Amino acid sequence: MKLTRRGFTRLCGGAVVANGLLHSWPMEADVAGGTSPLTSKTLTELSDMIHAKQVTSTQLVKAFLERMNAINPKVNAIVTVMGREALAQAEVLDAEQKAGKFRGPLHGIPLALKDNIDTAGTRTTAASPMFKDRIPTEDAAIVAKLKKSGAIIIAKANLHEFAIGCTGDISYFGPARNPWALDHITGGSSSGSAASLAAYLVPGALGTDTGGSIRCPSAWCGTVGLMPTIGLVSIRGIIPCRASADHCGPMARTVEDVALMLGQMAGYDPLDIYSVPSTPVDYVKEMHQPVKTLRIGTPQSYYDHVDPEIDAAVKAALEVLKGLTAGVTSEAPLWEGLIGDTTGEQEEYHHELIEKYGINYMGPDRTRFAAMENPAPGTRFATAMESVKAHEQLATTRRMIDSHFTNFDVVVVPTTPMQAGKINDSLAQQNRSGPPTGKVYNWFETGGGCTNTRAFDLFGVPAISLPCGFTKAGLPIGLMIAAPHFQEGRVLALAYAYQQATDWHKRVPTLTAETPVPPIIEGAPAPGAGGGRTPAAPAAAPAPGEEKPGATEKPS
Repeated sequence: MKLTRRGFTRLCGGAVVANGLLHSWPMEADVAGGTSPLTSKTLTELSDMIHAKQVTSTQLVKAFLERMNAINPKVNAIVTVMGREALAQAEVLDAEQKAGKFRGPLHGIPLALKDNIDTAGTRTTAASPMFKDRIPTEDAAIVAKLKKSGAIIIAKANLHEFAIGCTGDISYFGPARNPWALDHITGGSSSGSAASLAAYLVPGALGTDTGGSIRCPSAWCGTVGLMPTIGLVSIRGIIPCRASADHCGPMARTVEDVALMLGQMAGYDPLDIYSVPSTPVDYVKEMHQPVKTLRIGTPQSYYDHVDPEIDAAVKAALEVLKGLTAGVTSEAPLWEGLIGDTTGEQEEYHHELIEKYGINYMGPDRTRFAAMENPAPGTRFATAMESVKAHEQLATTRRMIDSHFTNFDVVVVPTTPMQAGKINDSLAQQNRSGPPTGKVYNWFETGGGCTNTRAFDLFGVPAISLPCGFTKAGLPIGLMIAAPHFQEGRVLALAYAYQQATDWHKRVPTLTAETPVPPIIEGAPAPGAGGGRTPAAPAAAPAPGEEKPGATEKPS
């Protein structure tokens, strides 16, 4: 297969305009698109095939590149294809495979990285015009670690600009689309990571999570995403959202795939000030631990203001979990003290960027940071003293939270209280004058998209989202399980037990190279979605053949 620059650029272009939408699904063995059956395998299955010498790394890379070529124009999940680099990595790994030498369970497995994770020599943009030509000189620590373990970095995934958003549709490259309904948002900010998994473009991906950015898109795209304990995975070399709450974690289509990935990602990084010492853990083994004695907590506030269809699906999931465990033993009162959300890290980082590059953001962030740099009279910002106190409150919260797990071992809640909205409505809301009115766009307000996820980032404890049902319209619903610090094994074990008892993870969106793509029309919101002016269009995606920033291979 010849992989040309023009072909790659066309692959990563902006939204394709067409009409129509399909909601039905086949089971997982029937992934369509005229591509290799290898792309329908789970990461764990591919790992087993590599180690049994039933397939080579090169064959895997070519299969997924072909799948991207056919399907990515529909979902706009991948913004940079690293085909040349991936094939070069695969050649080395194939030689090692032939010699019977394997670096680990990820040997030869193609992965996508959220495009705020640095890759040496390949652009890393944070989906912002600010960084459209940014080419790092060093790999992020996690990238170097994954490469050493034999993983192949095949692509960079779309995201909500600078990871500041729950919807996933504000991007220099255009919105990522939900593979289950192409006119709907994916959730954010790890939008492209989740969409690329749901569309079977890659078997595994990395995301980052500061307020729900791994778990929300996992819930809305019907995939599995784990936010590990704060500091368990290095964030050095990742463009920050809010460093003290930033997590990097694995995303895949099954719990066992996430467990396998985490084992190759966790580890202390002495050069990352947020990294914490940890003992190596076999998370796949931990995933198989018994769950019969686990006690479930269901904090009531996380069940308030939940969409009725989501509420019904989560409560049905709880009935399954009750039969697998010791049942629901507590309403799980969690820490409700001051969490410390005014640390000033985001403002400091972006102030330095603006001094260097100007206010060169997409519309919503441009408005936000312009107001930060040129505040209206009477505007008050957090003082240095308040920032210090916020950090102290955050540290206190993290020290106290484990002690709240007394009459329960895990908490189980809806990942997000809201169904995924439509892209056109979302863009209209976020680009309107004045604050958005739809709850899904007021991310952290009561009943908003990231209401249930945010606190766990600040707690710094592990939390996973996995599919637990579908709405009447065919959109996925996510279930979140969380536990105390460093109890990833407990979280994975319960998630795996639930997955084994259900088949939600086996469902696949109907998505082929012929699937029509609804147009993006950023006009007035639909009735009931709020009013406002017609928003400005986002920056257009690069035209085919354009070198800057449209080149999708490493610049020569």
